[in-house]
Amino acid sequence: MIKAAITGTGLFTPAQSISNDELVACYNAYVERYNAEHAEAIAAGTTAPLQPSSSEFIVKASGIKSRYVLDKTGVLNIDIMRPRLPTRSNDEPSLLADMGIAAARQALERAGRTAADVDFVIVACSNPPRAYPALSVEIQALLGIQGFAYDMNVACASAAFGIQAAVDAVRQGSARAVLVINPEVCSGHLNWRSRDCHFIFGDAATAVLVEPLEGAVSKTRFEVLGTKLATQFSSNIRNNFGFLNECEVPPRPWDDVLFRQEGRKVFKEVVPMVSELLGAHLGALGVEPDQVKRFFLHQANLNMNELIARKVLGRDPSIEEAPVILDEYANTSSAGSVIAFHKYHDDLVPGDIVVLCAFGAGYSAGSVIMKRV
Repeated sequence: MIKAAITGTGLFTPAQSISNDELVACYNAYVERYNAEHAEAIAAGTTAPLQPSSSEFIVKASGIKSRYVLDKTGVLNIDIMRPRLPTRSNDEPSLLADMGIAAARQALERAGRTAADVDFVIVACSNPPRAYPALSVEIQALLGIQGFAYDMNVACASAAFGIQAAVDAVRQGSARAVLVINPEVCSGHLNWRSRDCHFIFGDAATAVLVEPLEGAVSKTRFEVLGTKLATQFSSNIRNNFGFLNECEVPPRPWDDVLFRQEGRKVFKEVVPMVSELLGAHLGALGVEPDQVKRFFLHQANLNMNELIARKVLGRDPSIEEAPVILDEYANTSSAGSVIAFHKYHDDLVPGDIVVLCAFGAGYSAGSVIMKRV
């Protein structure tokens, strides 16, 4: 069977960043105005007052200190509190296509390849811009790639699922090289008026190139030793936005079509699911946990990542073993684990074993075990 490898990674980072202090100032101004406008109902006990947030609360709850967004002005305007993005015509490239292409071109450059070497594009993300035409096919056309493309959505685990599909295609000889692209505008589906989640997400796009190990020209090649996926249905992380919203009677509340989660339940249920997945995957490949040089985990919550790594390793991980980018980027959904991989793999040497693991709504989880060659 053909050996598959990741030979290039790419990252698009928006120019604008919001610090916790900036975000909290906006949110607390909104809370103050809301409580003043509903003072009588609050006094009567018919409406609960909103509670203010703080930078300390955000860091303690998540480890997040800032996030990149496409539109800072709209998010920090208490009359809007969402990004404001110019509408593009059907004749213009879509916003997510532009983001994905920026990451894809960087991945190709790092791999020493061009679009002519690729014949398969997968866009794997949580927040596609539309049902059809597929974003992947749009990107394929804009890059001038001959072949085929499709979209997939397995929430925050989408990158791992996309990589498995790419690896399978390369191993079976149905594709010469595959771009797996993860563009995320998470700021667009976040409820910035909710204290429980207003700090969670940021925007970014990532890409990886998967191709046969033999013949690869990149200086940084990671042979994929194995992939493993798991899903388990849960509504504890959910987004009800869809084309049937306008047809539903009665209509859903405005905040029910945005991101929401039962955070404590997610933590309690996802940690053992992912820990068991990683342990079983490493065991099946005959790899001891202490042989893993680096864990590139999904970047959603620092406490969750530390606990997962502790369960797998049987000890506390070092920051070098489980690098963190969510303090700067926040949760970028499918892009998070790939951002960590992109930023923290240059020092690895041939023979080093690493794990990319993504997990999220569904529940969905996937691991990719690789060796630097």
